[in-house]
Amino acid sequence: MNSLEKNSFYSFLSLYIISSTLFIFLSAYWYYEARYSSLEQNEYYRLQHINDAISQKIINAHMMKKKLVMPTYDKDVTVALVSTKDRVVYGKLMDNYIATKSEYITNNGHNILSSDSPQGHLNIKYVVIHSDSLSSKLEKLKQEVIFTVVVSIFIVIILAWILSKIFIKPLRQRVKQVEDFVHDTAHELNTPITALSMSVSFAMKQKECQNNKFLKNISISTKQLFDIYNALSYLSFDSKQEEPEILEISKVVEKSVAYYKELAHSKGIVIESTHEELFYAIDEAKLTMLFGNLINNAIKYSHPNSKIVVSLSNGIFEVQDFGIGIKADKLESIYDRFNRETEYAGGFGIGLSIVKKILQEYDLDIKVKSKLGEGSSFFVIF
Repeated sequence: MNSLEKNSFYSFLSLYIISSTLFIFLSAYWYYEARYSSLEQNEYYRLQHINDAISQKIINAHMMKKKLVMPTYDKDVTVALVSTKDRVVYGKLMDNYIATKSEYITNNGHNILSSDSPQGHLNIKYVVIHSDSLSSKLEKLKQEVIFTVVVSIFIVIILAWILSKIFIKPLRQRVKQVEDFVHDTAHELNTPITALSMSVSFAMKQKECQNNKFLKNISISTKQLFDIYNALSYLSFDSKQEEPEILEISKVVEKSVAYYKELAHSKGIVIESTHEELFYAIDEAKLTMLFGNLINNAIKYSHPNSKIVVSLSNGIFEVQDFGIGIKADKLESIYDRFNRETEYAGGFGIGLSIVKKILQEYDLDIKVKSKLGEGSSFFVIF
């Protein structure tokens, strides 16, 4: 996948996973809260039912003057009877609980129901019932919810991956069609452009044609076509990075300036060039393309009858123009492919993206200074 496809794929994937995960967590929270309320309510009714049974036994035993026989209750339940003198006459109180009123509370994971239902019969003031059943049920509920959430998220990730693949498929097909078209176009352009370039070059060497205005225009157009072809070839064909050779950078600068002088002259632009000796390991064709794009851009965005300064000094290659300049907030995006910040000059918006790609390939850095209406300076740091 190229960068466009990757961005689309991972954007959709992230959006789907994040939104689905958020929905899962909200659903789990609502489910847990609903189940928690239900379990707590059921526990209260259960303890209340036990309390009613015990209280009824106490009242019946007192009224019929029989011995109190406590009813049976669940193993997780502990019962205590508190007399009117605040003494525990049956069972025991848990967690140092003191019965002072009728209430239903949760204390240290235990649910406690205190009731004055006996109404003093058999001198019993309170029935106190303890149970830790709810805490164990809630712990089990938590584990179930967590397990369900984890499994659901895992399923969502798998579904998101599958759906993202389905989503990206038409885009990939369309991008491949465009890439194949560019690839084939670049391949087909090679022969006619090479033939045209050689023919024009041969004709320009003839004395009677050296000052021919029409041939100069053809020569300029041929060079522009050749630049477009180089750009398309670089973007369309997989170019493996070969072992770079040590180049004298100043000679490449000199050739690049000479190559574009004709184009600059057609706009009345003068190229001033100074360069010092510098050696660096880099592919000559890619370095030529790098310099060419920067110089060509300077010519494009310069005003007619102005000048361009090209220099190589202290390991820094600089191209300075005095043209339209770039807005400060646009400086970060000028290297994006197909990005054009102005309609001042034509183009595809790929020149600076190629520059950036070549720089990254050889671990070089680039800086730019620009002021709107006054011009721009690009610095390649070797």
